[in-house]
Amino acid sequence: MSEIKAVRIYHADLPGYRILVDRLWPRGMSKEKAKLDGWAKEVAPSADLRKWYGHDPEKFPEFKEKYLAELDKNPETPAFLALVKKELEKGDVLFLFGAKDLDHNQAVVLKEYANLQLAKDF
Repeated sequence: MSEIKAVRIYHADLPGYRILVDRLWPRGMSKEKAKLDGWAKEVAPSADLRKWYGHDPEKFPEFKEKYLAELDKNPETPAFLALVKKELEKGDVLFLFGAKDLDHNQAVVLKEYANLQLAKDF
């Protein structure tokens, strides 16, 4: 069974459809090494939200709530979810991110959101 995985781009040697879900390109990562299939910066947190959050774990619950609200309002979200659904039919989908914190980042939130929406068949 195929699944969505949130994986730090610097440790992403796993097979699957590779989507960068950061708004900014990860430091020190070349395009060749990233081997991306897509870059979904349009569904990444807004610049204002990203700056406000600043990767502060104490702000994560509020960040998650605000980011989920952005995803619900984002006109690009349905197309992104359709792509993820299509690619899951072929294999795993990797949501790649650059943050050091593996548990408190937008890819974790996006993975949870995508799984919920796809279960409802958005």
